[in-house]
Amino acid sequence: MKKYKHYYLTSESVTEGHPDKVADLISDTILDECLKQDRNSRVAIETMLTGNTVIVAGELTTNAQINIENIIRATLKTVGYDDEKNTMDYRTCKINQYIKKQSRDIAMGVDKGGAGDQGIMFGFACDETPEYMPYPIIITHKLSQRLAEVRKNKEIEYLKSDGKVQVTVEYVNDCPIRVDTVLISTQHEENIDISQMQKDLINKVILKVIEPDMLDVETKFYINPTGRFVVGGAIGDTGVTGRKIICDTYGGLAHHGGGAFSGKDPSKVDRSAAYMMRYIAKNIVANGYAKKCEIQVSYAIGMKEPLSICVNTFGTSTKSEEEIVELIKEKFDLTPDGIIKYLNLKQPIYSKTTNYGHFGKKDLPWEKIIKI
Repeated sequence: MKKYKHYYLTSESVTEGHPDKVADLISDTILDECLKQDRNSRVAIETMLTGNTVIVAGELTTNAQINIENIIRATLKTVGYDDEKNTMDYRTCKINQYIKKQSRDIAMGVDKGGAGDQGIMFGFACDETPEYMPYPIIITHKLSQRLAEVRKNKEIEYLKSDGKVQVTVEYVNDCPIRVDTVLISTQHEENIDISQMQKDLINKVILKVIEPDMLDVETKFYINPTGRFVVGGAIGDTGVTGRKIICDTYGGLAHHGGGAFSGKDPSKVDRSAAYMMRYIAKNIVANGYAKKCEIQVSYAIGMKEPLSICVNTFGTSTKSEEEIVELIKEKFDLTPDGIIKYLNLKQPIYSKTTNYGHFGKKDLPWEKIIKI
């Protein structure tokens, strides 16, 4: 007799005006501008926003001629940072730059095709959604995107750009059966009617995104639990590149390696190997070898081949995990150069990844489905 499993899982997403995501977007936009001019750019850029100040630091080795200050101000304008009192103002903010070239010690290994750092990376896929992603993270991202949409098209004209979404989903026997809780905290203009905002967000955001059969009379909605969210963005909270890595990946429903993605060129396996593991895991599920798949890989700085590959299919596979590992080794070149060439990663695509997850989007190379 099959054991009955019943549990709840929660995922979080943030809007594009959340200060951590603005920091990610600045870092990724600088990376893209470098790659547009020099495909071999080495970029490791970190951004911090606090108050009305932006600090950009890191390593940059490139032949590209870019104006970092102009990139930063244009990015801040795009995400709606135009209020020095309540978010940050792209026109008046102070910008500090602390950028140097990549260390020769690191470059020595990368120039020979080795990994740009040591570490572990994970990829994951499951058959819960058409995107081969966990249901909770997909639904939270869609809610965050809808928040941005109704703000930009003035359907809810009093919203501002900062916000967070959290969704709790009830599972039975590893299958999502209903949405238990939706929590939205969104920045807004002063002197609005909070009760009206709650009605607007339920009717124009939540009910437009979540399927009716996943909601019931017991589903709980929490809209701005503190009752007020006027001060936000970098005025309300400091933003730092790489601080939303669970939002970027699988919403906490799979493991995460030690490194963030944004601001790093593809020679950094923190990013490129995580993308490749997602690609392989997705295709293992899409090809029917498993209903759920997680892959771990590890690298040593300066070395080409991965030190280890581990596959976990959670008891859902049609082949043994050892067979799947051998299939991966046979089918894919997992050296850093091999991954970059296979996925064509030296192109300016990274600012498209910044918001609403790096995985589950149709137009990214690591989301393609192939026949294995």
